[in-house]
Amino acid sequence: MSYDIPVANPFFIGNEKKYVDDCMESGWISSAGKYVELFENGFAEFCGVKHAIACCNGTVALHLALLALGVQAGDEVIVPTLTFVATANAVTYCGARPVFVDSETETWNLDPNRIEAEITPRTKGIVAVHLYGHPAKMRELREIARRHNLFLLEDAAEAHGAMCDGRVVGSLGDAAVFSFYANKIITTGEGGMVLTDDDALATRARLLRGQGMDSNRRYWHTVVGYNYRMMNLPAAIGLAQLEKIDRQLELRARVASLYVERLRQMSGLSWQTEQSWARHVYWMFNIVLEPEAWHNRDVVIEMLSKQGIETRPVFYP
Repeated sequence: MSYDIPVANPFFIGNEKKYVDDCMESGWISSAGKYVELFENGFAEFCGVKHAIACCNGTVALHLALLALGVQAGDEVIVPTLTFVATANAVTYCGARPVFVDSETETWNLDPNRIEAEITPRTKGIVAVHLYGHPAKMRELREIARRHNLFLLEDAAEAHGAMCDGRVVGSLGDAAVFSFYANKIITTGEGGMVLTDDDALATRARLLRGQGMDSNRRYWHTVVGYNYRMMNLPAAIGLAQLEKIDRQLELRARVASLYVERLRQMSGLSWQTEQSWARHVYWMFNIVLEPEAWHNRDVVIEMLSKQGIETRPVFYP
């Protein structure tokens, strides 16, 4: 079914076609092409970090980051209850156990006040998800991680350009991951990125991404690696998307402001509210229906659908 107002549409207003045509004409369509490095460098600069490692999707970016951070069988990694399943799946790929800590009502993100009760001798790190485009409380989470000698990984799959205490997300932990799926703020169709300021972690991530092949000795494989590389074609789209991200963030903020203005006139509703210390980039604008006022969510979804407005449920805790 087509909708007059879909949940998400790709935002192509720049050089996407030009850069893709360049890939086609040059013959460099796989991972060995200039646009991968250009996209990596541009995204690293945008987030204010030293290293960006492009991957074929956001889930493998999570897996790659966790491996590079040293997660292995028997470890425990703290994750929020409210997130897309990939956050926990990537932990299990490493043979580790995701430990679910409840999310808070204020930001819908990981509740710092509940974490320390779940830390054990097996705990290796914390994954902080910036859910739906609103940052988690990174200042508090960094302090907990420092106090217990844990890594702090940002899952910023939904939060391109979001800010916490004046800093862009992706630069606030030991590493960060982003997704460029078709409905994300920046899209490459499918794609992901690992970010870090740690030279050794970046080297490890690049090694694992490229089948474990030594960067100085072709076809010499020093570890068991993965084929997690991004191709040149999607990287070309990503670079063009990155060039226009400020425009897209401006439009999203404007639309969200209109939603808030109208929804405040109705009763029985709440939503993920932008905090004073944060910039919410509104990957999705989420509404909570109070049961006493609205009774049945699915009826509301059906009513909106008949008006040409697409909706979707939130992730299940």
